[in-house]
Amino acid sequence: MQRYFTPVEQIDGKAAQILGDDVHHLLRVMRAQVGDEIILSDGRGKAYRASIHEISSNQVNCTIEEELQHQSEMPVQITLAQSMPKGEKWDWILQKCTELGVHAFLPFISERTIVKLDNQKEGKRRERWERIIKEAAEQSHRNYLPRLHPLHQWKELLQAASQYDLVLMAYEGEEEYQFAQALRSKAELHSILIIIGPEGGFASHEVQEAINHGVSIVTLGPRILRTETAGLYALSCCSYHFEQNGGSER
Repeated sequence: MQRYFTPVEQIDGKAAQILGDDVHHLLRVMRAQVGDEIILSDGRGKAYRASIHEISSNQVNCTIEEELQHQSEMPVQITLAQSMPKGEKWDWILQKCTELGVHAFLPFISERTIVKLDNQKEGKRRERWERIIKEAAEQSHRNYLPRLHPLHQWKELLQAASQYDLVLMAYEGEEEYQFAQALRSKAELHSILIIIGPEGGFASHEVQEAINHGVSIVTLGPRILRTETAGLYALSCCSYHFEQNGGSER
């Protein structure tokens, strides 16, 4: 059954509206008709089985039939702080990490970041980035739509770190403290921030600055991972620890 994200403001009791690009997809791609059933998600954790009862060129009206109880979100909210990579790597990270269950993305600029975005360039690309996240969330049957934070500078990222229960920074120079050990370091976790550096890695002073802000420096293993691979590896470890293993191994 096809799935669409519909903002809370477009759901009123048993009535729901679909607007924007999803209308075109329903009409031109799916050839939807009155009476067809679809799944609607409010992007905040709730999903519904709905039936189409009215179609126009710019709006599809639906009736909510029931709330679905399927749980597809990680039990811990994980934010991926990713130093902006070059080329199409960022698109790929957004898509795959959404599929893996990330709660939010926090792009940032550090000393060795190759891509230098300003607010104007970010604004032009943000709509496409959010579309990638939305489509990946629909494909993977997410009930929560991951948030895309504004672009942060390195100092801003360090200031934001205090908002999380656990903050982990992957660094190729760390050889002993393993990512899995860090996940077991606290009995209860509600939010985790994972920091992944740029293609050229972190500068040594950035590592020390992170430590000064309470960030745990971890290794992702004996092999050096590309920046677009590291976040996926970390999220896969989190999925195993909190979902497959129940987070009980200590």
